[in-house]
Amino acid sequence: MTVPVALTIAGSDSGGGAGIQADLKTFEAYGVYGTSVLTLITAQNTCGVRGAWPLPPEQVVAQLEAVLNDFPVAAVKTGALGSAATVSAVAGVLRNRDLPLVVDPVMLAKSGDPLLAPGALEALLRDLLPLATLVTPNAPEWTALRAAGAPETLPLLLKGGHAPGETVVDTLHVDGQHLTFRARRRHTRHTHGTGCTLSAAITAGLALGLPLPDAAAQAHAYLQAALRDAPGLGAGHGPLGHRQAWVMVLPPRSDEVHH
Repeated sequence: MTVPVALTIAGSDSGGGAGIQADLKTFEAYGVYGTSVLTLITAQNTCGVRGAWPLPPEQVVAQLEAVLNDFPVAAVKTGALGSAATVSAVAGVLRNRDLPLVVDPVMLAKSGDPLLAPGALEALLRDLLPLATLVTPNAPEWTALRAAGAPETLPLLLKGGHAPGETVVDTLHVDGQHLTFRARRRHTRHTHGTGCTLSAAITAGLALGLPLPDAAAQAHAYLQAALRDAPGLGAGHGPLGHRQAWVMVLPPRSDEVHH
């Protein structure tokens, strides 16, 4: 049997907690073969981003076509894309492929350092989001997307980590349904790469053939396990524990609301 293949199109985190590195670790934990397209390089650790260097769009496209022309990719995710030209170039290739696409609209690193160039948000809205199976913004990213004109009808997983309170609530909006995932807030500084990990886990679930609601539910459970098993590294926002053993058991979807 051929192993499922997932593809991440994202930036490199030299500290290994987010971006391409977190995505590939997550794919491996799911038993999915991970392929990657690098969009930008960062000099980064748990304390912040010291520098970021976008790759030329033609190099990004060359990587993307090389992977898609050889591997049976079953699902794709995008993370930090950097520039408007890269957003449009990636969308131009994916537009001709009938693949599930999870868009994590990465705008800032955990440290607050920008990872999306001016003008790229408009390209994201115009070229990439119409192709998305799911978009996974946090509250500030969703506010920025809405202010730039994103439609309320997007298939959306709105992450609730920025909201106050002891319960973190993520809400899936898709096909006229709303499904919530709740977890106890973990008071920890080891949260670097949570958004990357969640979107990569959803992508891995889709590559395995799970329906989107089940892929999102499983990803939520995996993220809680990765937070719990953080290795305690770094002086700042530490990385998660991606590789620890865990059981793929879907939590009950008792909070589903139909409209």
